[in-house]
Amino acid sequence: MKRELYTINTPFVFESGEKIASLDICYHHTANYSPDKKVIWICHALTANSNPQEWWDGLTGPGKLFDTEKFYIICANMIGSCYGSSGPSSPGKDGKPYFLTFPQVTVRDIVRAHNILREHLGIRSIDVMTGGSIGGFQALEWSIMYPDIVKNLVLIACNARVSPWGTAWNESQRMALFADFTFEEQNNIDGGKSGLEAARSIALISYRSFEGYGTTQQEPQTDTLFAKKAGSYQQYQGKKLSDRFDAYSYYTLTKSVDSHNVGRGRGGTVKALGQIEASTIVIGIDSDNLFPVEEQKFLFNNIKNAKFDVITSLFGHDGFLLEWEQTENILKKQINFLN
Repeated sequence: MKRELYTINTPFVFESGEKIASLDICYHHTANYSPDKKVIWICHALTANSNPQEWWDGLTGPGKLFDTEKFYIICANMIGSCYGSSGPSSPGKDGKPYFLTFPQVTVRDIVRAHNILREHLGIRSIDVMTGGSIGGFQALEWSIMYPDIVKNLVLIACNARVSPWGTAWNESQRMALFADFTFEEQNNIDGGKSGLEAARSIALISYRSFEGYGTTQQEPQTDTLFAKKAGSYQQYQGKKLSDRFDAYSYYTLTKSVDSHNVGRGRGGTVKALGQIEASTIVIGIDSDNLFPVEEQKFLFNNIKNAKFDVITSLFGHDGFLLEWEQTENILKKQINFLN
């Protein structure tokens, strides 16, 4: 997939009322769009980039379900990320990075900016709009904000409104960022690196499950004096993220998660979900502790023309990335043109 950058050269006003003079959107696409091609728009999750062939490679690529040769595939990087779109690492008016002064970003801000990209590219309609986690939040907003554009909606491991449980996890991660004094100093883009590693460790526990850790992180020796394998894994995952992501984008995007509420200004979640016209598939994960299956059942019960399915996994919320074979089987069963 080809990486490109599109700049909105007019002021972009955020839901918060804050604005910036111009806005960059980084995106990957197959660069083969024509009105006769089926369009699949993939919305990425919190710390992913706009290239689904890197993080959803089981589904995306030549000859795969999301066939990059047969379909027009596109994924745009979220505002606030550090993977090419405008965010805290972008230069402000003084030429220095915004850091913590970057505007507060909502899910609706992200979708509105990406719709401007859609219009720029001349995409008339989207045959499949899909995403998991915060990618699912975006897909939901697309289907409500632009109901005439989205034909098929695939929602994976997400909900209609951020839960108190979800916000508590996010705030705990942000507390870890601020516990690192270099984060608030805002001297360079590597500020808060240790805090980010701790935040990632917190997040990972919410993404996985008791059974998953019991399967993969069990101590190899029966008579171990102090358990360390799971601890080593947490350290590894924290450093792995801090090597590729920055704490300021992490802060901004977790706040975006907290903005998620499809019912805001629309008379509540039930009324908002009733506005969706797309044929919808809602997929939950049986071991997801962050977005329990009851939240996907709520979506299914309140969206017209919806179908419901469940992925079986030991790996909790991360099952939306790891159990791609089950996702493929569900979509093949439900969306004919993907066969």
